[in-house]
Amino acid sequence: MELVDGTLTIDHFLTVTLGIVVLFIGKRLNQVIPAFREFSIPEPVTGGLLICLLFYALHAFGGISVAFTLGARDVLLVYFFTTIGINASFRDLLEGGKPLLILLIATIVFMMLQNLIGIGVASAVGLEPAVGILGGTVSLIGGHGTSIAWAPIFSDRYGIAGAMEIGIACATFGLVLASLMGGPIAKFLIQRHNLTPDSDEPVDVGIQEDDQPVGLHYMDVLDAVLSVHICIIFGVLFDEGLEQLGIQLPLFVSCLFAGILITNLRPDSLPRITGTKWPARTPAVALIADVSLGTFLAMSLMSMQLWELVDLAGPLVLILGAQVLVAAAFIVFVVFNIMGRNYEAAVVSAGFGGFSMGATPTAMANMSAVAKRYGACHQAFIIVPLVGAFFIDIANVIIIELLLGWVA
Repeated sequence: MELVDGTLTIDHFLTVTLGIVVLFIGKRLNQVIPAFREFSIPEPVTGGLLICLLFYALHAFGGISVAFTLGARDVLLVYFFTTIGINASFRDLLEGGKPLLILLIATIVFMMLQNLIGIGVASAVGLEPAVGILGGTVSLIGGHGTSIAWAPIFSDRYGIAGAMEIGIACATFGLVLASLMGGPIAKFLIQRHNLTPDSDEPVDVGIQEDDQPVGLHYMDVLDAVLSVHICIIFGVLFDEGLEQLGIQLPLFVSCLFAGILITNLRPDSLPRITGTKWPARTPAVALIADVSLGTFLAMSLMSMQLWELVDLAGPLVLILGAQVLVAAAFIVFVVFNIMGRNYEAAVVSAGFGGFSMGATPTAMANMSAVAKRYGACHQAFIIVPLVGAFFIDIANVIIIELLLGWVA
């Protein structure tokens, strides 16, 4: 940790440590403020936003900017999605084939709508229509990575001044809004339609709020960690193989697939050095999932540098406000209904709220918070990341190119 020219840079180790502290702060806040728990606001969101605001105050009144080294954060994301793969079963995947296709079609329709809303609002307030696409799927469904990748094209080809800053601002504020909207929407749907889970199986991430504390032997945890590492090794090899074929996927998607394949293709009789069964859907795997996702999201939110975005907030308020209203209406009246109007549809709706305005990890955190409160929903934890982290990235490129050609 060093302070140079008014910027306090925090290294990997301290960044992870602070992320864990932020996670505890969020847990305590959710305990003492019933509304956060009632509306299934993820614990890392409440803690992360509070610390982010404190760092903003430090910058505004003390002149000190805080910058984090976030390399370890991406490792936590790989850990989390690998646990989701380990928990997946081919039965869930087969049953999820039709819902996955329905969700994908709905998402593509929403992506077109999101861009059209952005274009319409941008044009109405005197901005270039292309700015509306930046405030659409480029930054919201696409997130920070897509915004950074497309910003030079918007600047060079379409003359959008500050395209990078606009995209990052929309992606950042979208992440916050996505973190806050999924839980309340799910609560509304579950209570209005009196929905309950189909089974009382353990949740995929953490434990339910009303469950008794789970006793874990240290060998259970060590076995789960070993299994996760085995899947990650195969996931890395799988990822490198795809790169040789010219196919690029996020590493966490490759590790998700590796976890699914190893869990479902390995013979049950295959001996293991641990002397135990493969730890799919065990409390130990759920623990690793909970810790890795929570710390990842806490680090993501606490590291937001709001002082770089405040100047851009004004012109983007109308675009983002319209996007939130349209997303909420689309989820309640379209996604929930076409996904079956049941408990699973409500959990998927929470996830849709996460990736439609933020990112796939936000979707998973939203669903995790809902599942911890109301009960397990295994299929949602498979189809949502496949749509949110894989298929829509491909669709997004096509849609952005089409709309840019139209508004140019």
